Amino acid sequence: LCNIIYYLMNSHDPYLYLSPNRMSVALVRKGVETLKRLLFEPEYLVVMGVLCLIAETLINTVIIEKVRYTEIDWAAYMSEVEGFLNGTTDYTKLKGGTGPLVYPAGFVYVFAGLYHVTGRGRNIRLAQYLFGVLYLVCYSLVVVILRKAQAVPPFILLFFTFASYRVHSLFALRLFNDPVAMVILYLAVYFFLQKEWFKGCITFSLAVSIKMNIMLFAPGLFFILLVEQGLARTVGYITACGVVQLALGMPFLLDNPMGYLKMSFDLGRQFFFKWTVNFRFLPEHVFLSRYLHVGLLLVHVWLLVGLYLLRWRTLPRPLTPHSLLIVLLSSNFVGVACARSLHYQFYVWYYHSLPPLLFSTSLPQPVVMLLLGVIELCWNTYPSTVISSFALQLCHVVGAVALLLPPRRRDIAKIKSR
Repeated sequence: LCNIIYYLMNSHDPYLYLSPNRMSVALVRKGVETLKRLLFEPEYLVVMGVLCLIAETLINTVIIEKVRYTEIDWAAYMSEVEGFLNGTTDYTKLKGGTGPLVYPAGFVYVFAGLYHVTGRGRNIRLAQYLFGVLYLVCYSLVVVILRKAQAVPPFILLFFTFASYRVHSLFALRLFNDPVAMVILYLAVYFFLQKEWFKGCITFSLAVSIKMNIMLFAPGLFFILLVEQGLARTVGYITACGVVQLALGMPFLLDNPMGYLKMSFDLGRQFFFKWTVNFRFLPEHVFLSRYLHVGLLLVHVWLLVGLYLLRWRTLPRPLTPHSLLIVLLSSNFVGVACARSLHYQFYVWYYHSLPPLLFSTSLPQPVVMLLLGVIELCWNTYPSTVISSFALQLCHVVGAVALLLPPRRRDIAKIKSR
């Protein structure tokens, strides 16, 4: 329709002087060319993003209004922050229906605010719409980041919008804290791509204060700061991050410092086998074994060293926005791949990073799309099965190996559909 209006308004266009049949063919060809550019050329990513954002608004509204809300952790979150609002600052005494509070102080402040806004957590529908807005903010940040980094062709945004029921549900139907942490993290990534290091580090520390999984990005961030800012300034930025953590945790540190540190930054916490998404194919006693945990930690360290030696160290200086993004996302990816257990809400930890990471490797485009599809299918299999968890881990292995191999920098403007 836009093409037709354009041609009618432009009296100098040669198509106006064609016969009706030829003009129809020419308009169809022009429309196909425009659609190809919209799907494959990076300069159209923002246009595609706006269209998908409109669709996302409708999709989230329909999900909230038509799909039944599922209570998992929201009531527990409200019970935990209610204890704080009632004056309890001993972290070991803050508990909810699912157990003790195990998140840092930033979580308490954010969900205390939601506690007040939603009438002590009782107005679930309002909370859902707030998380729906949070989803749109997350989507917008991802689009801006991908456009800045020239990381993927625009059609990937259609994958984000229409392929994942799981991620939509994590925001609008489950109300987990993981999406909150990731939105703040993506804001920090945006600052890093802008090379606003101080803002980025402060925002990164705020994300860590919501949930500890954000620390999986830390090795990549440390490398970036060393390369771009040098050792002295890197120490300064790390100190600033530490000051943020101290300031947020001060009420709890003054009351019971060891209790706060143990509960909010517990790296040895044990997970239940019944909820695992990535290791269902193992016997339960192996899943709970300390040998497996230590082995995964060693593999994680080995992969980080491999990324540094084979990928990060060879990047041209100064780092481009694309290089900055890949370093951060690859650091997080190998951490997720080596996690002792992944629960369904953890999918949001790396969901939006999978396409830019896989498109940065030498994997053929059909293989990239196959991996994205299989990973999505595995995360949408509930409960997890031996096959789904094994397939997910196999995809992680393929992705990790591809990230270690020499990349073939893709000109995404030239990616064409077969």
